[in-house]
Amino acid sequence: MNKIVRISLALITLFIGLAQTRATEGHQQKIGKILFLGNSITRHGPSTKVDWTGNWGMAASAEEKDYVHQVLRAISEATGKQPEAMVVNIAAYEREFATYEVIEKQKAAFTFKPDVVVLAIGENVPALKTDQAKMELKASLLKLLRALQRENKPAILVRSCFWADPAKDEVLRQACEEAGGIYVDISQLGKDQANYARSERTFKNSGVANHPGDKGMQAIASALVATMKASHLLPPAK
Repeated sequence: MNKIVRISLALITLFIGLAQTRATEGHQQKIGKILFLGNSITRHGPSTKVDWTGNWGMAASAEEKDYVHQVLRAISEATGKQPEAMVVNIAAYEREFATYEVIEKQKAAFTFKPDVVVLAIGENVPALKTDQAKMELKASLLKLLRALQRENKPAILVRSCFWADPAKDEVLRQACEEAGGIYVDISQLGKDQANYARSERTFKNSGVANHPGDKGMQAIASALVATMKASHLLPPAK
């Protein structure tokens, strides 16, 4: 092997090493801040109306058992640093997506400048019975997603509904892909009765019981974390 070849190989090795180092560092820097936009599955405050006393994802048995906190724990374990998190319930937007001014009413979320956004909505969106309704939802979602991208272009994960709905899930997927986001399909989770809170304990309110329980929350978190690793937002499992 001549001298030029040896030097060339040494340089290639050096560049590969630098690239790997930067990639590893990048993984740890990409999720310094994370924003969760969701509904009651993401966070729901205490409500005597439905006999719910928690202030976390309904109906996990404890805060650390909801999917948000399980995702945060997984990020911390993978990167060695707990990300700064903002968790916002935008169920009102779901119900009135055509008229609700989510950007104006949730200014803090849109100026948070997250590195990663998890959009976990759809369950409260009224049934999409017409093509017009589908078009309106898609336009509204694109407006929301593009508003989130204005500050620092975060990575955006959009998950499908826990209670699978082909029409809603398709619109979520289309809007996600058009905005350059990462779609996370969890449509199979709701088919497993063991993922429902009613399978784990008794609730006075059937609506609360119909939410994901600890197992369902773990399944949602696992799907999101696996996607983050596959998308190089987190280091792959060793």
